[in-house]
Amino acid sequence: MTTLKNYAVITGAYWAFTLTDGAIRMLVVLYFHQLGYSPLAIASLFLFYEFFGIVTNLVGGWAATRFGLKSTLTIGMALQIIALLMLTAPADYLTIVYVMAAQALSGIAKDLNKMSAKSSIKQLFPPDAKNSSNTLFKWVAILTGSKNTLKGVGFFFGGFLLALYGFQTALVILATGLFIALLLASSLLPASPRKPKHKAKFSQLFSNTAAINWLSAARFFLFGSRDVWFVVALPIYLSSQLNWPFEQIGSFFALWIIGYGIVQACAPALLRYRKQSHHPIDGKSTQQLALLLLLIPVGIALGLDQGLNANAVILAGLALYAIIFALNSAVHSYLIVEWSEHDKVAMNVGFYYMANAGGRLAGTVFSGLVYQYYDLVGCLVVSALFIAIATTLSSKLPHRS
Repeated sequence: MTTLKNYAVITGAYWAFTLTDGAIRMLVVLYFHQLGYSPLAIASLFLFYEFFGIVTNLVGGWAATRFGLKSTLTIGMALQIIALLMLTAPADYLTIVYVMAAQALSGIAKDLNKMSAKSSIKQLFPPDAKNSSNTLFKWVAILTGSKNTLKGVGFFFGGFLLALYGFQTALVILATGLFIALLLASSLLPASPRKPKHKAKFSQLFSNTAAINWLSAARFFLFGSRDVWFVVALPIYLSSQLNWPFEQIGSFFALWIIGYGIVQACAPALLRYRKQSHHPIDGKSTQQLALLLLLIPVGIALGLDQGLNANAVILAGLALYAIIFALNSAVHSYLIVEWSEHDKVAMNVGFYYMANAGGRLAGTVFSGLVYQYYDLVGCLVVSALFIAIATTLSSKLPHRS
């Protein structure tokens, strides 16, 4: 019962944080668009948000191993509150550099919170627990999927608060709600249940486990393959080529993320994972899913190149892409927790999400660069290349008979 209570508290804290994370993204985009900022200037506001994810995941794993996951979880929430309140400054003070600094703080907070929440799940299971893989996969899938669903809800919530209360008041409401969640998490969560046998050293920041290194490399290219066409190229294409209004584009992306999160949360059931199964979740699972995923950007690119109805091709392709990508991401998130030792879980998860952040950053840069010269079809070709690399890397992962 205590384990279930701690899982509920960790999940609730993660939900509260994620809701503010999605809301602040929508608030910043819409508000600075109203102020007359160009799309490129608005995009630059989030550059440090992504960049500091790489550093935070690496150093955050070390910090969590030394000082405990509860500390990094609550510090992440506190930093997000500071970032929200920083943006309540008068409009004259909201320069690009100032907002980039606030977003950098928010990016650090986000990755501290995510790394801590996912690592904490592993520590809820005793090291010698038997037959826990099924439960662990379900708990990781629910946490990961619900996070993405709530981030999509946060997009709607941010727009709603902006329309109803204005920018500064909306930020204060979000900061107040997260502060309440921080107080609850601090009081309800016990101290880190297990002290590491050895103090973590900076020399141990990079994983020396082959399976985790291969999985992290595959994660880099998996998320790079998504963002290379999804983050910059697709919204611009929908607006400039298909003439979708901004409201429709924003709502579509929010609904896509919500659906993506639901599929992630249901991944154990959709993959029919059972402890008696002859096909357990392992490295072969993510290789097979990556191979299926490879067919989707190739199919969308061929459909657009052949002049088929672009709306139908993109909507159908995105629906399939959401399902397969969400399942693959859920398997990745489970394997990194499953393969990590209890004393090293925070450092391994931090290293893994450092690769995740690096892939997102690379995908974002390539998305704008490739789209500028080769349009959406070019981005889809690069996406397929990234997935092919992720598939090859996944072949190096351990298989269980």
